[in-house]
Amino acid sequence: MNTYPTSIKQISKEKLQIFWSDGHVSEYELKRLREECPCATCNGEQVLWRHYGPTKPISIITSSMIELRGIQPVGNYAIQLIWNDGHETGIYSWEYLLRLCECEICKINNQGEN
Repeated sequence: MNTYPTSIKQISKEKLQIFWSDGHVSEYELKRLREECPCATCNGEQVLWRHYGPTKPISIITSSMIELRGIQPVGNYAIQLIWNDGHETGIYSWEYLLRLCECEICKINNQGEN
């Protein structure tokens, strides 16, 4: 994948914005990013073609759970979101973030993947 972020910033208490190298701009609701956390605790994991469910499924997302304390780069391929409640194990790859984008262009492009 050749697209990568040129800017990542929290633009409000509820939103994260990413400017991509191809000129695309994505805005994400923090609640949705937390709900879609890719870590094994939240979404389970795949080991040798077998899926293991999450250890502690989140049933209710509270306001403190969707407050960001920080954003850390992970190599040249992802970011790690550090949430106010201490959760920080999710690694959001560029590819995953583009799949989560809900702009009209991405909705059309991602139709076949869902």
